[in-house]
Amino acid sequence: MKSKLLDLDHPDIVALKSEILEFSRDESQIIGACYRYVRDEISFGYNSSDDITASEVLRDGYGQCNTKATLLMSLLTACGIENRLHGFTIDKKLQYGAITGIFYWIAPREILHSWVEVNYQGKWFNLEGFILDSDYLKAIQKMAGKNVRSFCGYGVACKDLQNPEVEWKGGNSTYIQNEGIVRDLGIYETPDEFYEIYGTNPKGIKKFFYKYFIRFLMNKNVSDIRKRPA
Repeated sequence: MKSKLLDLDHPDIVALKSEILEFSRDESQIIGACYRYVRDEISFGYNSSDDITASEVLRDGYGQCNTKATLLMSLLTACGIENRLHGFTIDKKLQYGAITGIFYWIAPREILHSWVEVNYQGKWFNLEGFILDSDYLKAIQKMAGKNVRSFCGYGVACKDLQNPEVEWKGGNSTYIQNEGIVRDLGIYETPDEFYEIYGTNPKGIKKFFYKYFIRFLMNKNVSDIRKRPA
């Protein structure tokens, strides 16, 4: 499998793979270690583009659905776990709150989205719950209130905000944005294939303003939400 984006030979990916394998005894633990690292050590945030390499995501220390998916695929592949990318579009409504003001209104109605599917004991499981780090998710749960269940906004689209399916327990799927899915774009062996066909979010002149201006405001907003008093 050839992939520029998975960046399997990068020293930082190789070092992290060694660390994961040193403390994981079986396949489930390896998957769990990769998954939790991407979920919580890589904060929820917006990178310069969807199609950056896994090592760039690692260096940034933050990411969203697509960039975190690239890093998770890289770690799983490096550790010998079979995986693939499943592409979708999602309704921009689930980003409301994380994206605010005019930037929300000019965003496309459908946004490229992806999750990682992992082959565990001969069955494929969907991993999407890695997108939001635990601190950010807890802040959203507190803000919404303990009685709120179905929720859409701030990077979340799920049926039960207070009890989302975000933990890998061995042989289960995880979700945090799946209720916002609009279109299924199919399965891909590598993220490179997906972006070659569909490009990235956003496109054209909007991509320039996003990369050099808008995303920094979005990341500040996300950081402010995460830091709200418990």
